[in-house]
Amino acid sequence: MPRVQVDRDRCKGCELCVRACPQKVLGISPRINFKGYFPAEPSRPELCLGCRICAVTCPDVAIEIAVHGCRYNYFDY
Repeated sequence: MPRVQVDRDRCKGCELCVRACPQKVLGISPRINFKGYFPAEPSRPELCLGCRICAVTCPDVAIEIAVHGCRYNYFDY
């Protein structure tokens, strides 16, 4: 099962990952990080497909997807 991890201190809360996620796994945290932003956080992690669209979209490289023993191939290139 894939696991989404967001580095709270690196995230600036731009919400690009929240909009990009096809399963609506991510949401914005009600707590402020040390930079003064409301970072993204996994609000429904059990729905994660492991597609990594959120990690690719993140301009701050604050999202990491851990896939336990599985590799998802969505494209043939």
